[in-house]
Amino acid sequence: MRKKGLIIFDLDGTLVDAYPAITASFNHTMKETGYPRQKANLIRSSVGWGDRNLLKPFLEKKDLDEALLIYRRHHAKALLSGSRLFPQTLKVLAYLKNEGYKLAVASNRPTRFARILIRRLKLDKYLDYVLCGDKLKHMKPHPEILNKIMCKFRIKPDRTVYVGDMFIDAQTGRRAKVKTIMLTTGSSTREELQKEKPYRIINRLTQLTKLV
Repeated sequence: MRKKGLIIFDLDGTLVDAYPAITASFNHTMKETGYPRQKANLIRSSVGWGDRNLLKPFLEKKDLDEALLIYRRHHAKALLSGSRLFPQTLKVLAYLKNEGYKLAVASNRPTRFARILIRRLKLDKYLDYVLCGDKLKHMKPHPEILNKIMCKFRIKPDRTVYVGDMFIDAQTGRRAKVKTIMLTTGSSTREELQKEKPYRIINRLTQLTKLV
């Protein structure tokens, strides 16, 4: 890809490890609404579809709206102590920024919580744009989120890379016709990622600098 292209990142599982905060908020919500707590691995595997869809399979429909309010109230605080960057994230972003790439985030998280993470972990100085699922008609794996970011920067798919960690990220990238690089640091297994045939699968974010 030529310099001064666009690199779009997913947030959770790609740049940020917020799984402890998600697990804490999830199980707090289950306790408050009278449902059983769940194991961290099961919660982790359900992340990536937005918070409403995270909770939905584990409780009755009549309790979903109340549970979502409880989850979000708790999560605003849990993110402050239960999230961290993956190793070398800031160094990689600084390198890419210095090389002249536009950098953006495309997340199914609600904007409010994505912003909390980005400010808390000091990602904002490197990012040119953040777009979240609550601002769109369609969430990932629909390609709308990537298409809108490319449109904002007037950059075509052949000059865009999308970096994610879930099979739905690979699907999103393919549908948007962009080069898609998947990390094994998130919610999907390597086998799940391989089935989607992304451009590359990498184990660490630092490997990205050799691929763009």
